Amino acid sequence: MGILLKLSQSIDVLGRLIGKSIIWLILATALISAGNAVARKAFNIGSNAFLEIQWYLFAAVFMIGAGYAFLQNAHVRIDVVANKLSKRTRNLIDVFGIIVFLLPLCYFMISFSWPVVYGAYVSGEMSSNAGGLIRWPVYALVPAGFALLGLQAVSELIKRVAFLTGQGPDCLAHSGTDDTEDHIHAAVGDTPEHNAAGESQK
Repeated sequence: MGILLKLSQSIDVLGRLIGKSIIWLILATALISAGNAVARKAFNIGSNAFLEIQWYLFAAVFMIGAGYAFLQNAHVRIDVVANKLSKRTRNLIDVFGIIVFLLPLCYFMISFSWPVVYGAYVSGEMSSNAGGLIRWPVYALVPAGFALLGLQAVSELIKRVAFLTGQGPDCLAHSGTDDTEDHIHAAVGDTPEHNAAGESQK
């Protein structure tokens, strides 16, 4: 289990890096949207490319950020029901959901979407709008997003099993915070050192 927890830890590091990086895409989307609006209103200049890049970037945030949302336990739950269940039951439900629903969904979505991406790339498919963008990059967000979500699902599955076997913390109680990360470090025998001021030295 120690090796699997280290794998989970590495996946989580990648997930946090990606999650914190896509924040900049939101800023880019806002700036492009504002610039496009100013250009249209003030100078009567419009561009379909700038209109389309806005939803390309939004799609990137949504798809690429799905795994990070899972890491942070930010997906929607029926809290009224979940809060009445024991920690073990909630984790068992997650294990069942990841294995039976989430991982197969990721596999099927990657399998079904990849031929579309490849076909658009080979054909050089373009937007039907004048001056629009090529289509394969935005199509590619679907398999990429589900691949990252599936990878994070593997990490979450490892952490749920670790908790159920008494070898890790309850990640559902910590919502992917640094406190959870410290517990996982401890579980794999890689506890961060602390200096005299008590600050963690990662």
